[in-house]
Amino acid sequence: MTMLKLVRIGNSVGVVLPKELLAKLGTGEGDTICATVQSDGIRLTSADPKFLSRLLVTHRVAQVRRAVLMDLAK
Repeated sequence: MTMLKLVRIGNSVGVVLPKELLAKLGTGEGDTICATVQSDGIRLTSADPKFLSRLLVTHRVAQVRRAVLMDLAK
């Protein structure tokens, strides 16, 4: 567990993420991360969860309809 300190940024309050956490997220200054509220806390991810779920659906369709997609590619 990493303890994070809240700091004032203008009229808001922010959290500074240590470089170790940024490395684990695969992100850096200027990148966008997603915060998802869950029953046990908040989850930070480097990608949009909705996009990832859509990508998984696309992958499953591509597996099931591989022959049709190969024909369309010709």
